[in-house]
Amino acid sequence: MTTSIGTRRAAGRPPAAPAPPTSARQRISERIAPYAYIAPFFLIFGVFGLLPLLFTFYVALFDWNPIGEHVFIGFDNFSRLLADTRFWNAAWNTISIWLLSTVPQLVLALGLAHLLNHARLRMAVFFRMSMLVPYITSVAATTIVFAQMFDRDYGLLNWVLGWFGVEPIDFVQSVWGSHVLIAVMVTWRWFGYTTLLYLASLQAIPRAVYEAAAVDGAGGWKQFRHISVPSLRPVIVFTIVTSTIGGLQIFTEPLLVSRSAPLTCGPIRQCQTLTLFLYEQGFGQFQFGYGAAIGVALFVLVVAVASLNYVLSTRIRPER
Repeated sequence: MTTSIGTRRAAGRPPAAPAPPTSARQRISERIAPYAYIAPFFLIFGVFGLLPLLFTFYVALFDWNPIGEHVFIGFDNFSRLLADTRFWNAAWNTISIWLLSTVPQLVLALGLAHLLNHARLRMAVFFRMSMLVPYITSVAATTIVFAQMFDRDYGLLNWVLGWFGVEPIDFVQSVWGSHVLIAVMVTWRWFGYTTLLYLASLQAIPRAVYEAAAVDGAGGWKQFRHISVPSLRPVIVFTIVTSTIGGLQIFTEPLLVSRSAPLTCGPIRQCQTLTLFLYEQGFGQFQFGYGAAIGVALFVLVVAVASLNYVLSTRIRPER
């Protein structure tokens, strides 16, 4: 009886519609579609990124006259570069400014993000968003303000130092003074942006983790060291790599600081970076082959330092 009822019910149901056959053209389009979605990025990167980079390597092998002959000289531009004291001076200035600006910027941003994440502030959103003001401010306007603050004769900083009997310091014309001036400008401009990156990641950490650590007797410093910092590892790696790339390619700030000699950044090239030296040789003296060799050296330096920072920063492991 049960079998006959089940048979009748099954017989009364309409047969399931067969799945439409998949054509060969549809299968091919489904395989190609993901590559088509990402193709615009690689196309733009190839035209505006990879192709100019390869062309720079090519030009570095020539005595390249932009309106004349292109004489192949092999690696002579690189040999000349290694023997040029101006290149080593620019490389030292670049690394010095990068260290003086990147390390304080990341440390200050990390500490401020931790403070904003735990502090109970009224209008907290306003204070957090106000940190983007330096980031959206014109670099030229920032340079004018800081150049006045660090001025030898009428600067606010020298005025304060005079209270303690310190003689006026000519920041722009001295090596360390110009490096500190530029580093302060870079730090002021970027620390707010970095702070918001860290703050967004900290707010993704469950509060229960901090509460459990507090119950176990962990104070604020231990929570910061063993919970906050390890949890921020991916963001810390990202900010270290990006700040390294941007710091080693710094151009605008040293160009605007020394208004009397912008390409050399002063009579003794006290703050001339590699990008300024490249621009001076390539577009100032029209030695395109030598300028391209400087660009290749800068590329190698950026890749080497960024890779080293990545390896060192990935050693930060989350606490288990």
